[in-house]
Amino acid sequence: MNQRARASGLTAIGLMSGTSMDGIDAAILMTDGEGVIEPGPSLSRACPAALRARLAQVVEEMAAAVDPLRLRGDLGDLEARLTRENAEAVLDLMSRAGMGAGDIDVIGYHGQTVLHRPARGITVQLGDGALLAALTGIAVVNDFRAADVAAGGEGAPFAPAYHRALARMSGIMPLVVVNIGGVANVTWLTGDADPVAFDTGPGNALIDDFVFARAGRTLDEGGALALSGTVDEAALAALMADDYFARPPPKSLDRNAFSATPVAHLGLADGAATLAAFTARAIAGAARFFPAPPGRWIVCGGGRRNAAIMAALARVAGAGVMTAEDAGWRGDEIEAEAFAYLAVRALKGLALSWPTTTGVPAPMPGGVLYRPE
Repeated sequence: MNQRARASGLTAIGLMSGTSMDGIDAAILMTDGEGVIEPGPSLSRACPAALRARLAQVVEEMAAAVDPLRLRGDLGDLEARLTRENAEAVLDLMSRAGMGAGDIDVIGYHGQTVLHRPARGITVQLGDGALLAALTGIAVVNDFRAADVAAGGEGAPFAPAYHRALARMSGIMPLVVVNIGGVANVTWLTGDADPVAFDTGPGNALIDDFVFARAGRTLDEGGALALSGTVDEAALAALMADDYFARPPPKSLDRNAFSATPVAHLGLADGAATLAAFTARAIAGAARFFPAPPGRWIVCGGGRRNAAIMAALARVAGAGVMTAEDAGWRGDEIEAEAFAYLAVRALKGLALSWPTTTGVPAPMPGGVLYRPE
């Protein structure tokens, strides 16, 4: 890590397990929470199949519940199990990096989102910050979204603060950062203006669920199924008819906000092709809400590996589309790095969200700090 980062920054570990529920990403970042960023070692740990299945079950149960918060109190054992998996990721990462607890100032622990209903003032992430601090011996910031939602914000997306820092370090604004996880979101960036960000629609989750139900596969690896199929334009039009796409931002989505019913009559390949086109079309359609047309789209998240999504986005975006790696960023680590960065900002009382990203009335700090004692 460079001398400037050492002199002015803190060393943080960020943890992220996204709505795809496929694993835990952990990344070390040296940062001052503003303009100085120096990435460190990282790793990804696959989510144990039984844990992933239980999380998926909880997501479905909470989505169907009339009063989902009543279920929250019954999830203590699952939350502890998930937190221990994250602690193992931290300890493994530090071991590989030749570091100990005394070398890390803070952990940013996002937790696993199992429900997101901002219109009802509800967002639920499973993750016990106090337990993680006790297991690792390191201060932990988590519960990043609660203050934003309590203030009337959407509680998502939260990575735009880090997207802006990356763009400033790279010197490549104006641009749009696209994150394609389980849900897809965009961050529009230019100059010193506050970022404009919102969820665009489905990312990988709808495709993942479709191919799992049809073929028992956890994902369409590389977009191979979609590339072998044909987009059903009528089904795509039905998917794009959702009122969400006409609604101006700020706006955010739950993982299960969309249904694959319009492709239920299609075969595996054609259904995957249509859902990949849906993700791309929804992302490109977000441009109507940008203050100005983007010069380029930089794509991060697992969806950048789906060649069908990337090809469809390149066709409909109307501007240069590139991967995070093309921009010199670490595409697999950006979300985990973001929560390391946000943890440092939280320690300093800096804003984590803005009116232009979540709809809060003013720039909003957040996060809850847990110390290992």
